[in-house]
Amino acid sequence: MNKVYPDAKAALEGLVFDGMTVMSGGFGLCGIPEHLIVALRDTGVKDLTVISNNCGVDDFGMGLLLQTRQIKKMVSSYVGENAEFERQYLSGELELEFNPQGTLAERIRAGGAGIPAFFTKTGFGTLVAEGKETRQFDGEWYVMESALKSDLSIVKAWKGDRSGNLVFRKTARNFNPMMASAGKVTVAEVEELVEVGELDPDQIHVPGIYVDRLIKGNAYEKRIERLTTRSKD
Repeated sequence: MNKVYPDAKAALEGLVFDGMTVMSGGFGLCGIPEHLIVALRDTGVKDLTVISNNCGVDDFGMGLLLQTRQIKKMVSSYVGENAEFERQYLSGELELEFNPQGTLAERIRAGGAGIPAFFTKTGFGTLVAEGKETRQFDGEWYVMESALKSDLSIVKAWKGDRSGNLVFRKTARNFNPMMASAGKVTVAEVEELVEVGELDPDQIHVPGIYVDRLIKGNAYEKRIERLTTRSKD
């Protein structure tokens, strides 16, 4: 099956609607689906709940959707690089559900695995546990966390074939594989598109069964959030 679409706009056609939940892969600006984020912004869809480790920076990544006020709620673990995120949250314009980073990853993985909830020690006795069920196991207290799913997951991989099998490169893998499995519909963008059979089956990180649509991106910026260098002697 050929799942390849000509561009990001075409790949999102018919999938977006106001009030939907979107998962977006990436960690900081590493491994983010740059083209699909721009295409999502350009649809004009609004009142989004976005599940993402963070929300990009002010003028790049998911931060573009904050600029246009398309995001109603963020489910994240880190917000420190985005001044507009901070401003909207503190002014009451943006809802925020904070998660410990490992908890966020496991909530997404659980959603893809069909596990409705799980118990974790992380967050017990803190604000994270407020309003959640707690239970004791072997003398230790745990917090129950619910799984996360999305109406649409957008992810970015290094290589993909026409059936949607994906391979990620190093740390750019981050949240992408679990988000691919937790979306009702998953759209991926790849740097390199190859024919079916060219990928080593043992090296595939996301099987094509989880990917519904696919595009080949180009001219990736791959920005670095904070570039720190030392002065030359």
